[in-house]
Amino acid sequence: MSTTALDTARPYLAGLVEELRKKGAIRSEPWADALATVPRHVFVPRWYEQETNDNGITVWRMQHAIHEDRLPQAYRDITLVTALDPDTAEQVDPHAWTGIPTSSSTLPSLMAGMLEDLNVEDGHRVLEIGTGTGYNAALLCARLDETLVHSIDVDPALVQIAQKRLTEIGYAPHLTAGDGQNGYPGAASFDRIIATCSVPSIPPAWIEQTRPEGIIVADIALGIEGGLVRLSIDAEQRAYGHFTHTTGRFMAARSNATTYPTRQRAPYAPETGTRPTTVTAADIRGNYPFRLLLALELRDVELVYHSDDNGTMSLQLQRPDGSWARTPLAGDATMTYGGALDLWQKVENAWAWWNENGRPSQDRFGYAREPEGSARAWHIPTGRRWDL
Repeated sequence: MSTTALDTARPYLAGLVEELRKKGAIRSEPWADALATVPRHVFVPRWYEQETNDNGITVWRMQHAIHEDRLPQAYRDITLVTALDPDTAEQVDPHAWTGIPTSSSTLPSLMAGMLEDLNVEDGHRVLEIGTGTGYNAALLCARLDETLVHSIDVDPALVQIAQKRLTEIGYAPHLTAGDGQNGYPGAASFDRIIATCSVPSIPPAWIEQTRPEGIIVADIALGIEGGLVRLSIDAEQRAYGHFTHTTGRFMAARSNATTYPTRQRAPYAPETGTRPTTVTAADIRGNYPFRLLLALELRDVELVYHSDDNGTMSLQLQRPDGSWARTPLAGDATMTYGGALDLWQKVENAWAWWNENGRPSQDRFGYAREPEGSARAWHIPTGRRWDL
């Protein structure tokens, strides 16, 4: 461990740990000790913060932890964006760019909650999917023997930088570059797998590389919403568990090191009509478990934001065939749609069911992946099921 780096961070580490305790993200002493030991700014010496510039353009402005007045910002409980998609990034001034983020340092409370959910024990071999900055790998090294920690990232440049930073503070886990959706190349099985990227379903390689009774913690992307699942693996390679109390989302896993594929969409259907609705944009935006339910109910639907010619912002749901339905972010409880009316009717039906069943939180929904690859979710109290 670099004494200089740790001494520099010490005034901020204690405050971060205390904050994470109060939030319930840290629930055990081993993880409190790990988070109090690893200087985050070593892994995030620079990052991008979103702002609106003088020209009214939303940009990502670079910040540097080496500046004394910025160092405390590296220890805030927020996600720090560390890389932008080069296909969408455009520099607009010497220190700011437009573009889509492709890598980040996850907010510490989310990371701590996931590590607690992983339920590691001394001697466990752990695989991390998504090395990123290397900060989470460092936390695993601080908690376990570094020889038991493996991490993979699709971006070779990120892996190289992470390796350098880990070495700087005295850690030498096993790192490699590759598509983490294929597991860790040449490795034996693991007791725990943690993924800091989202996937539409648990990849077969993760199941195959997890020992019976091992645990996977990952972010499942279901369309409108998704969430973290904690799954136990049995001897038949069946993954069974539930969405976790810990909430958070990650960038999608990708096979290309720097960019995401462009999504093809059909043209929007012509506007069909407007009517009152029982579900507002505030209802959807303000209730994560309800969005998760919508994702289970409407598997082929996207949630986006729409601005009309007058600048009115709406929350819009849309299908691949071009049909859509939207409701304004502010104003009357109305719904405007194009194409089939049933899309928003299903939203209203789901809202009624969610309220009638006591507004269940996300951890009241189970998730399972069968050995042949099929997946399902269910409402634990009632058994209502959704095939995924």
